[in-house]
Parts: sequence; structure tokens; C-alpha cells
Amino acid sequence: MTPAPDASCARQHGLSLIELLVAMVIALVVTLAVTSMVIVGDTHRRSTASFNDMEQTGAYAASMLDRALRSAGAGFTQSWDKGVFGCRLNAAAMLPRGSAFPAPFKNSFLAGATATLRMAPLLIAKNQSDAGSDVLVVMGANGMAGGVPRAVTDAGSATALALDNTVGFAAGDLLLVSQSGTTDCLVEQVASTTAKILTLGGTYYTASGTDTSLATLAASTSTYVTPLGHVDNSNVRLQLLGVGDNRTLYGYDLLQDSSAVSQALADGVVALHALYGLDTNMDGIADAWADPGATGYDIATLMTTPATLRQVVAVRVALVLRDPTYEKAQVTAATLTLFADLSNAAGTTLAQTVTLGEEDRHHRYRTVESTIPLRNTLLLPAS
Repeated sequence: MTPAPDASCARQHGLSLIELLVAMVIALVVTLAVTSMVIVGDTHRRSTASFNDMEQTGAYAASMLDRALRSAGAGFTQSWDKGVFGCRLNAAAMLPRGSAFPAPFKNSFLAGATATLRMAPLLIAKNQSDAGSDVLVVMGANGMAGGVPRAVTDAGSATALALDNTVGFAAGDLLLVSQSGTTDCLVEQVASTTAKILTLGGTYYTASGTDTSLATLAASTSTYVTPLGHVDNSNVRLQLLGVGDNRTLYGYDLLQDSSAVSQALADGVVALHALYGLDTNMDGIADAWADPGATGYDIATLMTTPATLRQVVAVRVALVLRDPTYEKAQVTAATLTLFADLSNAAGTTLAQTVTLGEEDRHHRYRTVESTIPLRNTLLLPAS
């Protein structure tokens, strides 16, 4: 006889509705928890990756500025008292130019007065980039003749310079022709050489400056010739460096024609600011700091004052970088402080404040400051 099925077994055909709903709720809670963990983890990963990118950008931009600024004045500082420091640059059709420089140096830099630009290892134009940051004007060269100025020994012409010898010069070399007490200095290009004559011609041949002609300078034994570099070696660097409206650090080579545009160097850079380090007693040590907006140190005044230019032996540069990742909450204070540890000769603080908007505070920021010596100016004798 087959035993009768147990009544309780007969009722167990599956899950009840309540049990099914409870299981679904538990599964949804677990799924939600796992999803939340994945989202949080991915957010942290992206934030970390973006922050690391910002760190790398800061290191690269600081290194690039360091390399450019340390070489400021190379090739022509030994001619500083030969009419070079503070002379008005004239380079064929490139300088001076009839139009403003390209962005981000278009709207405010020198108020568009490009004809006023003077020769100097370093100039700081305070708040003159299109984004309101400082503009660095960095000039340097690397002539095969060692940057030693050569005096004109005999009368030349509008296409020739007469020296005691032309050892170290070659076709294609770029020169700076200057004279103490003369406003203009002329960039020239060597076409050919003989034992004592440099024949000039080519792309960078400059027949005359704003107020002075090459013929006039070539005829005077008070004129000096400073070798800068070679036209094919890209070793003559007359650069503008500044931040654009799109949070990008740009560079522009002044020896380009007016159709050239600025070159993007690093993105994520919100601001660039700088201060002058001065050697006021000529002992080879920076003993004071000056704001480029202070009286006597604004770019218009400084670039026409050779004695003060000679005192600039260092620069403190500050970069402000922004993480592109947008955070839900505000993660940055309303202001960032630069140069908090510096003061001028009178003891007044030189700290500068960068103010962030409400939306900007949803991004993370990093400031990078570095003090860079201008080694070529430091090597000049005290006298």
C-alpha cells in the first residue's frame, strides 16, 4: 500500500508572492550598493587620474619655463653696456610690426604698441595676457662666436660691416648691431664673409630701424656687433609666454612674420604670475624682490632703463593649474594666494590673490612656484 503524501509537501510548489517580493528587494538593495561602490570608485579613479595629469602638466610647464628663463640673456648680456639692453628691436619685416601680436598677446600686451618692444633678457608685463595673467618676454641666443661683442673697426656700408677679423662668423649667422646712446638696434643676417668684412643679406637683413639706418651704424667705430646664432639652428629665442582664455599656456616667437599664430605649450594652466629678483648692490646675490606693476618696474619703464635691467638676476614664477574634473560639491576655497613668503625692499608683502568664481570652485587647483636664476646676468662682472 502506497503511503499518503504528506500534506505539508503538497503545499510546497514554489515561492509565495511575499517571498518573491522580499527576494527582489534584497537583490535590488545589493545591486544598488554594488553600483554605488562602482560609481564612487570610478569617480575617485577619474579624480585621481585628472589630478595626476594636472601634476604632470605642472611639472612639465615649470620645467619648460625653468629651461627658458635660465637661458635668458644668453648670447648678448656681455653687450649690455654696448647699447643692447633697452635698445628698440628692429628685425626686417618682423619687428617692429604694424599689427598686434596674436592671441593671447593681442588685446592688452603693450597696449598693442608693438613698435615699443625693447631688448632685455627678461621682461614681465603684469596682467597683460588676454586672460589677465602676466606675460613673460624672454630673450636668449647661442652664437658660435660666444656672444662676445665685436667693434666695427672701419667704415662699412648699407650691406657690409668691417671688423678686425671675422673668425667664428659664417653665412646664415644672425647678428645684433648696436651703439651705446642709439635707440635702435638692428638684427642682421650674414650672407658671406671675407677676412674682415661681413656681407649682409637674406630674410633677416634690416636696412634701417625706426630712427637709425644700418649705413649710419656701419660707418661708426662706436658700433658693436653681437653674434646671436644661426638662422637654421633655432637657437635665437625671442619669446612671449602667456595664458589664453581657454586655460592654455602659449608661446610666440617674435622672429616670425605677422601671419604666424601662437603655439600651445600646456593646457590646464589658469594663470601665470611672476616677480623680479633684484641684485641691488651688484654682489651676485638677489637681495630684493619687485612687483612688475610697481613704479619703475612696469614693462614700459623697465625696458628703457638699462641700469635697472642689469639688476634683474632672478624671477619667481607662479603657475595656477586646474583639474578638469567637475566635483558636485565646492572643493576649493574662494581665493588662492601666491608669493605669500615674499616682500619688497620696503618690507611690504608681495602676496597676490587669485579669486575663483562659484562654478570654478567645483574644480581642484594646484599652484606651482619656483625661483629661477638668470645665470647669464649673474655672470656679468659688478662693474
